[in-house]
Amino acid sequence: MPLRFTSRRSWASQFCLEKAPGRTARHHALNDLVAQSFASAGTPVTKEPSGLFHTDGKRPDGLTLVPWQSGRSLCWDVTVTCPLAESYVNGSAREAGAAAQLAASRKEEKYANIGSQYLFAPIAVETLGPLNTSACQQQQPTTI
Repeated sequence: MPLRFTSRRSWASQFCLEKAPGRTARHHALNDLVAQSFASAGTPVTKEPSGLFHTDGKRPDGLTLVPWQSGRSLCWDVTVTCPLAESYVNGSAREAGAAAQLAASRKEEKYANIGSQYLFAPIAVETLGPLNTSACQQQQPTTI
């Protein structure tokens, strides 16, 4: 039996609704995974640190409590995007991972003024699988 929807929205737009069930849970699960990965490598972190931005109250999802590279701590912000959403579907049709790349770019713009004492790493994952390029690259800490 075919799926039937009560509205005129397509299945894709209903799947990618801003308030779709599980959206927050996916975000928190991804952030927990990132934090646990640092912890298993022996790098202490704090999630949702406050006070990094004194003007607008923005907070990334996490921050390493020890310098990560070049004497600077690493902070990250995760996002989960749906490549079937109207704002991403054209780019996603051309290239796998395009929605994640665009979402990562938006995170970089959001945190452009984070300050020179921090490194910023956006982590964008599409609901259908791909991650943004910088999240896939190995980033390893260097000695101070």
